[in-house]
Amino acid sequence: MNCFTTAWGEFELARFPEDPREQLRAWDAADEYLLRDLDERAVPLDGAVTVLGDRWGALCTALAAKGAAITAVTDSHLASRAVAANLARNGLDPAAVEVRSTQDAPPERIDLLLVRVPKSLALLEDQLHRLAPAVHPDTPVLGTGMVTEIHTSTLALFERILGPTRTSLAVRKARLIRTTPDPALARPANPWPLRYRLPDGIGVLSGRRVANQSGVFCADRLDIGTRFLLRHLPAPAGAPRRVVDLGCGNGVLGTAAALADPDAELLFVDESFQAVASAEETFRTNLGPERRADFLVADALADLPDASADLVLLNPPFHSHQATTDAVARRMFTGARRVLRPGGELRVVGNRHLGYHVTLRRLFGNCRTVAGSPKFVVLSTVRR
Repeated sequence: MNCFTTAWGEFELARFPEDPREQLRAWDAADEYLLRDLDERAVPLDGAVTVLGDRWGALCTALAAKGAAITAVTDSHLASRAVAANLARNGLDPAAVEVRSTQDAPPERIDLLLVRVPKSLALLEDQLHRLAPAVHPDTPVLGTGMVTEIHTSTLALFERILGPTRTSLAVRKARLIRTTPDPALARPANPWPLRYRLPDGIGVLSGRRVANQSGVFCADRLDIGTRFLLRHLPAPAGAPRRVVDLGCGNGVLGTAAALADPDAELLFVDESFQAVASAEETFRTNLGPERRADFLVADALADLPDASADLVLLNPPFHSHQATTDAVARRMFTGARRVLRPGGELRVVGNRHLGYHVTLRRLFGNCRTVAGSPKFVVLSTVRR
């Protein structure tokens, strides 16, 4: 936990889930720059404020302390939990912030729009399209991000969807985006969600249709790590089993497992609302409404009971926003060990250089290499 100092006060903030070993802060210079600009220009906060993409609740916490009525729009379950936790940590009313997912209906009116630029340009495009009808000519629109996150293409999206846009000078490697809404602007159609048919040569998924909401990893193609794991999925066990597609993305791994094993019972889990919506559509498109499956937006496997799964399939992320870290993968591995029944298997694909076999062997006491390529390795570990 760290102290976030602003013109409106000091706030104790932490990422979610809180980890005392975590060295990454719950804010950065971009959050500081935006709040300082709002204060220096005395931007009114008495209307309907919408905050898009607040990563760990720094913006919402500071704004709530000023008495603003805030709607936070996020694709991240962890971000939504961080907002609530940081409000409570600082003695603020959780009701001061209404958290909506990117799949929920957008606000009907926005008097101030604050945008923390996401890593995914597609997610930004989709959400600006969804929020644009609620913006009016007098709505200040202010975006923020680190200089590595704001590109010409980023500014072009604001310009094309909302109106004339300019950017600030960099301060501590952060920038601001200022947009003046143009009610006469002829916006292009929102291209999201994206749906396409998979190519041949990938087993049971050959020619199958995939649905991708904006912001889902590799939304316009099948990523090569997932493609490699698809070639090395475990064979059906012969008895009904509970299969978890952890960090499911668009759900192709779980869908492939369901197509290969008609008796398998599937659970798709991701912390992204966009991902779980994509996985559900992908699964239903290919297996119909009657096939049993559950779809859960959650903090990895934290909400699952012990010894409740027979197989966990995983292509773990190794980034948290712009930071490269194996913390997310380690939490997923630890969760899998808890939820697997004795004899249950975790099957993982990862970049070879990440050395997941070391962590898995330490956690499970065993790990074998199923397949390898110059870039990827598929690993299997069993709960004893």
